[in-house]
Amino acid sequence: MKKPKDNCDVKSCFLCKGCLPEWLPVVALARKNLRFKKGEVIFKEGEPVTGIYFLYEGSVKVHKQWGNEKELIIRFAVAGDIIGHRALGADSLYPVSATALEVVTVCFVETSFFMATLKINPELTFKLMMLYARELRETEQRMHDLVHLDMKGRIADSLLLLNKQFGLDGEGNINMILTRQDLASFAGTSYETIFRTMNELVNDKIILVKEKNIKIIKEDTLKSYTVPKIL
Repeated sequence: MKKPKDNCDVKSCFLCKGCLPEWLPVVALARKNLRFKKGEVIFKEGEPVTGIYFLYEGSVKVHKQWGNEKELIIRFAVAGDIIGHRALGADSLYPVSATALEVVTVCFVETSFFMATLKINPELTFKLMMLYARELRETEQRMHDLVHLDMKGRIADSLLLLNKQFGLDGEGNINMILTRQDLASFAGTSYETIFRTMNELVNDKIILVKEKNIKIIKEDTLKSYTVPKIL
């Protein structure tokens, strides 16, 4: 972690968009701009909470320990998003970890400053409340899918979610390159299962994999796998 040479513009992130214009100079004084290398941990599950992070550049995986040596990726965060907010409340420990998937620039504010900002900026408080509500719905849906979808359905659902969040690059690939291990952690399965199932999807011409890029060829077919089978 290091301080970047270029500061953020005090208008693009979740925090600044929800603040009164008169409060932005205070934010500019209180924030700290930090840069993390690819693979660097921004904060770790179980560590004492120090503050909240707002992504200015790059992408991050938010993950949780799952078993002794496994992790489950809860979600991905991109520029404009907030991370670390799940630690707000009575507990003083981060309930999840966040790791940079590429070079990431964040604005960091201490928890006490963020809590004071919420009291002064009702629009930000409302935005945070709606974010919690959306994340709760999405988490409940993902937990439902992990239980009720078969393995191919879970992997198909994960690919569709990545496609929706990151969009496509100029060649029609999902605009995010993930390791197979990260994809497995997002789908809640093993590396071996991801490798086998992805090969099946390629052989069936449902997706195309070139090097580390993934292109969805038959989106409707993938969607059909995400419908829970009625026993």
